Amino acid sequence: MKRIVLITSALILAAIGAACGPSAGNNTNSANSANGGSAAPNSTVTAMGRPAAITEMMKARGEQDAAKPVLKIIEPKDQSVVSGSDVELKLELSGDLKGYMPGMDETTHTGNHIHVILDNQPYEAYYDITKPFVLKNVTDGPHTIRVFPSRPWHESYKNEGAFQMVSFTVKNGGADTSKPTTTADGNTMANAASPEKKADEKVDPKKPLLTYSRPKGEYKGADADNIMVDFWVANTDLTPAGRVVGVDPCPCHVKYWVDGTDMGQFNRWEPLWLNGLAPGKHTIKLELQDRNGKVIENGGYNSTTREITVTK
Repeated sequence: MKRIVLITSALILAAIGAACGPSAGNNTNSANSANGGSAAPNSTVTAMGRPAAITEMMKARGEQDAAKPVLKIIEPKDQSVVSGSDVELKLELSGDLKGYMPGMDETTHTGNHIHVILDNQPYEAYYDITKPFVLKNVTDGPHTIRVFPSRPWHESYKNEGAFQMVSFTVKNGGADTSKPTTTADGNTMANAASPEKKADEKVDPKKPLLTYSRPKGEYKGADADNIMVDFWVANTDLTPAGRVVGVDPCPCHVKYWVDGTDMGQFNRWEPLWLNGLAPGKHTIKLELQDRNGKVIENGGYNSTTREITVTK
């Protein structure tokens, strides 16, 4: 069943950060076990597999967790020129949905949703697919929008067709460059004062591409016990089941750091959870590297650092 949806601006950064992902490693070692965890030097931080609570949530969702949702960006068109500072996003949702549909449960304030990323800024989660989603105060120049479906605990669906990206240019839009780009509800999508993407950086959708998803924002209480690291990769030999031998163009891996400490690399495309982060601010860095450990350049998107806050 195909459905055209206008993704609405509904705030939900719902702190379910404690849920999202399986494998990785730690330290300078190359870790690829979904369930293994070892502490970084001089740190109590460990990388672990999927928490039991998430496994139970997956079982409770039935076949919906095995859905293969497919997105298509209807607007803005790829390589289009937008003449105003308001940019409307329209999506078409199809595929083997098995009941998957974005929407927030009013009791738990969680639910399936779409991750929407402007340029290389942190995503916004959108749940209400019945209302239009408008990006406001988008500055002049080139931009990208990336989207992919997500589960209630923010773990992305990784099937073919789930991820989509378009590039567009805003011309003579009249945006106030001293103010951030926001959703219609006022949620910040991009901080104009410190943009992560420079105007002269072009992203090639046919080259290996890393999209940072989680962690993001603030984690409180029990949600801070296990913090998911998740991402989307395109045009690589990484799959949830492991590597596809001989696939061009990228025999590569995703490397990650916590507070500047090399924690290892993902050799499978699966999330992991970090345990043991102390209260305070922390940085998480993800980088798509070639077999020689060098970042694969693609518009500045393949090396991304985010700051999160842990409150206990």
